[in-house]
Amino acid sequence: MIGGIVFGHQKEDKTMSSETKKLILRFNEISISDVPVVGGKNASLGEMIRELTSKGVNLPNGFATTANAYFYFLEYNHILDKLKEIFGSLDVNNVRSLQKIGKLSRSLILKGNFPKDLEEEIRKNYRVLEQEYGKNLSVAVRSSATAEDLPTASFAGMHESFLNITGEENLLLAVKKCIASLFNDRAISYRMGKGFDHFKIALSVGVQKMVRSDLASSGVIFTLDTESGFEGVVIINSIFGVGEMIVKGKITPDQFYVFKPTLKEGYKSIIVKNLGRKDRKYIFASNELKEVKVSPQQEMEFSLTEDEILVLAKWALIIEEHYKKPQDIEWAKDGKDQKLYVVQSRPETVHAQEEKGFFTEYQVEAKEKPIIIGIAVGEKIGFGNARVIKDVSEINEFKKGEVLITRMTDPDWVVIMKQASAIVTDEGGRVCHAAIISRELGIPAIVGAVNATKVLKTGEMVTVDCTSGEQGRIYKGKIPYKEIRHDLSKLKKLNAKVMVNIGAPEIAFHTSFLPVEGVGLTREEFIIAEKVRVHPLALFHFNELKDNKLRQEIEKITAEHKDKKEHFIKELAEGIAQIASAFYPKEVIVRFSDFKSNEYKNLLGGYLYEKEEGNPMLGFRGAARYLDKSFEPAFKMECEAIKRVRYAFGLKNISLMIPFCRTVEEGEKVLSLMKKFGLEKGSDLKVYVMCEIPSNVILADKFLDIFDGMSIGSNDLTQLILGLDRDNGSIAFLGDERNEAEKEMIRSVIRTCKKRNKYIGICGEAPSEWPEFADFLINEGIDSISLNPESVFRIITELNKKNV
Repeated sequence: MIGGIVFGHQKEDKTMSSETKKLILRFNEISISDVPVVGGKNASLGEMIRELTSKGVNLPNGFATTANAYFYFLEYNHILDKLKEIFGSLDVNNVRSLQKIGKLSRSLILKGNFPKDLEEEIRKNYRVLEQEYGKNLSVAVRSSATAEDLPTASFAGMHESFLNITGEENLLLAVKKCIASLFNDRAISYRMGKGFDHFKIALSVGVQKMVRSDLASSGVIFTLDTESGFEGVVIINSIFGVGEMIVKGKITPDQFYVFKPTLKEGYKSIIVKNLGRKDRKYIFASNELKEVKVSPQQEMEFSLTEDEILVLAKWALIIEEHYKKPQDIEWAKDGKDQKLYVVQSRPETVHAQEEKGFFTEYQVEAKEKPIIIGIAVGEKIGFGNARVIKDVSEINEFKKGEVLITRMTDPDWVVIMKQASAIVTDEGGRVCHAAIISRELGIPAIVGAVNATKVLKTGEMVTVDCTSGEQGRIYKGKIPYKEIRHDLSKLKKLNAKVMVNIGAPEIAFHTSFLPVEGVGLTREEFIIAEKVRVHPLALFHFNELKDNKLRQEIEKITAEHKDKKEHFIKELAEGIAQIASAFYPKEVIVRFSDFKSNEYKNLLGGYLYEKEEGNPMLGFRGAARYLDKSFEPAFKMECEAIKRVRYAFGLKNISLMIPFCRTVEEGEKVLSLMKKFGLEKGSDLKVYVMCEIPSNVILADKFLDIFDGMSIGSNDLTQLILGLDRDNGSIAFLGDERNEAEKEMIRSVIRTCKKRNKYIGICGEAPSEWPEFADFLINEGIDSISLNPESVFRIITELNKKNV
């Protein structure tokens, strides 16, 4: 007996199960309780084949060597005592020592021979798989450690896998290499950091039918948002070819967000479809991976169809519901049989360890612009001296606490990654190796920073800021910041709903953890400016444009779409959907676009459609713009985007709001136009009007005859009550919402709405600026105050002190 395992040829221990004593187990003999026998990866595969294939989840069949077989191999070759002797001199913090010990350990195993009975068992089970799938079957040979895929440890990429292996001799060699990979430098270092005993962990090897993703596509699925921990979405990453290309970070995968609640209701709730940069892929050259170029035409195509996205998302839900916890899933499509397969599932380990009921807020005091931007991973801040390392052979130069700057990491870099204060890579996306390991280690990282290794210099102090949504920022020097941890259980409810103003979709999932009851204002302007970037009429009239340079610029931004109108509809719909899904089923109030003419002019092609106005703030904006015949096609596109969110994605929690509606007649005409375009106000759809013009207050009763309520825009209301141009800096100091004239107007409209039993809220800046103004609104009986995200805790805390 070694390590508590009884070998098959020795006297039996009657306390051991029959499965534990076997050298090989077929996947259909394995369940999730067999982690000590076949490791987390193989236990999960067996569990899913036994329990989930009947529910429609497709998995490639196979078998696994057991922990018993691993210790049998070590005993047969007299390796275990030698390993313990070698490890006696290990200094895990010394990279050279780690490399030396790892190399000696692997060499011992690779020189070993299989016991005859174990070898025959592997051969026999491979032949059984050939009977199921065909002669000369190619298989994937994967490592599965018995401490792997636990809630606190994933071992992602720590051990080796070997793909497209054909024939018994090649299989035996691949199995031995997998066993040796238990002593990879990175695996040794990882075990030390997690406190695992090197000699109590075994290595099981899974052998399964090879899914020929090199002829199709593959990728990764998470059943939550990897950055925020928001559990309402399934995120699917997809590329052409073998999935190893994602891990290498050499390309940006296609990314799809599927909203779980409405998917379960039968909606095609693919709320985001982002086309990646997939100019390369891995294919098989024998059992080696070969990098080849993707054709320009294929590069502009999604690597999954909508039907395939939905199938994978439904499978992900089945797997998550079975395990009752968020999952990290690998999938592949076979280019020969055209079928999708799940090839692995493990528990998500990063957010599973977070303490619930707390919200961490960062206040960054950066005065300078960032020198580099990229994709943020982990919502934290790190700083230290930069260390630019361009090749893994130079990792000995790295010092604890430095910021690691490199092109891209792979598992061999883990030994220094865990010592870094932050990590920055030129290449990669959210599921590349650097991103995965950084999340698990709790280290802020910025991936896909393009030229970080060229711009940053070793030794210079830098700050890596990942706290502002999906865009990560790198600053020169040490930027001061505050980290505030809020205990949500200590906040008292106010006598009005607290909602939030939000315009940037990328911060929606994180913002949803704030103690708020929905969104009082979703601004379309940010989505249009950041995601669409082109004037809607330039897209509508694209085929008529005479300016070739403009056409080329628009073509570059909208290359995904032949019909350029679809670019506007898709990007706007997806931006709104991200926000609506983040707060579902709470109400999310979406305001139609309220750009002024000078702001519209700044969009690409805007100069063709926007006239010069002396005072755009009081000009061609809001309801008047939608009703203008020349602008009507653009308003129709807005309506199409909202219809997609509500009726295709199933996000019925969005209500709509009309800005800058000067007269009741305008309001009636806009509602009529909306109805014509498929958005009819009724029990299923609430439509509010902004209360930001004195006429809205004076004629509140008449406006409430046609609208479901009002939301006070205190910024515009102030300028129009006091006769100000709020863009005029010389008189800006007069624009104070606490002015008694404005308070009287607000008091009046609140009373009118309450009397009519209609919604009344505020989405202007005033309650975010001044707690006493929020106090005034609540005392007047307002239904909701909608605050800017950074003001939520400050205002609630101040009002709690007053026992509001």
